Amino acid sequence: MEKRPVVLVTRQIPEPGLTLLRQTAEVWVNPADRPLTREELLAKVPTAQGVLGQLTDRIDAGFFDAAPLLRGYANYAVGFDNIDVPEATRRGIPVSNTPDVLTTATAELAWALLLAVARHVVAADAANRSGSWSGWGPLQYIGQELTGKTLGIFGPGRIGTAVAMLSRGFSMPVVYCGGRRPNAALERGLGAKRLPFAEFLATADCISINAPLTPETRHVFDAAAFARMKPTALLVNTGRGPIIDEAALVAALQAGRIAGAGLDVYEFEPRLAAGLTALANVVITPHIGSATGTARDAMAVLAAQNLLAMLTGKRPPTCLNPDVLAASTSQS
Repeated sequence: MEKRPVVLVTRQIPEPGLTLLRQTAEVWVNPADRPLTREELLAKVPTAQGVLGQLTDRIDAGFFDAAPLLRGYANYAVGFDNIDVPEATRRGIPVSNTPDVLTTATAELAWALLLAVARHVVAADAANRSGSWSGWGPLQYIGQELTGKTLGIFGPGRIGTAVAMLSRGFSMPVVYCGGRRPNAALERGLGAKRLPFAEFLATADCISINAPLTPETRHVFDAAAFARMKPTALLVNTGRGPIIDEAALVAALQAGRIAGAGLDVYEFEPRLAAGLTALANVVITPHIGSATGTARDAMAVLAAQNLLAMLTGKRPPTCLNPDVLAASTSQS
């Protein structure tokens, strides 16, 4: 009887993904309700043929050195800035992510944050719960209407496109920035305009950050960027935390250079920038963009499907370095 491959799952994921893995592999799942430390991760991987991990796991040369039997790594996330993909490719190890299946959930959260910031929902809720609200008043919690305002999409990929498409009920003109090429779906469907970054900042009333973290996008929203935005502008980030210089954001919010922000991801996650929690004009959620039952189950299944394909020499559905697969096929 052929020995079943050993799979390491670095943190508990929804059961549908684990059930799929257990049909084929011997599966070890981190029993703790926290990420593995670096030392724990490196101590566990030497016997693993496959690893299903999280954004909190650093997948680099040191990880690969500790995993001599590794035949594939599956990221339980659409982002993959935690993976050294070129290093994985150099070593002939396929790696994958989970795009598409969390698009709707993340786009809807971007809108939840935008609406909450625009209408002071969190501050008003807190006042009501605490008993400090003394009754209706004509100057209380004055917010902004979004209908007719210009929506800016920074990062017009799958999620950014979905955020923009949800704007149709608000009759919002759409501008966008980024991407390797024009987004035909946005331009045809919404009449969206692609703008250079400086013009984009000055034009948008609301900006949704949906870009991946790259050397080009790191800290692109800095003090200079906030100075170019409208003082009434609202900023939402469900992309990656380090795209924003959080210290500069805190300063901009404190000074009223922009009106408000809604954040689901953070520069030094889970640590927050000094002063952020004291601001009434910011809404901060704990990285829940994909936190729906539908999305998280689908992520677990897709990550498991990717890993099982790697273990059996098949093409993973969402491989990040398909050149590895082409090379192995040509050599066989």
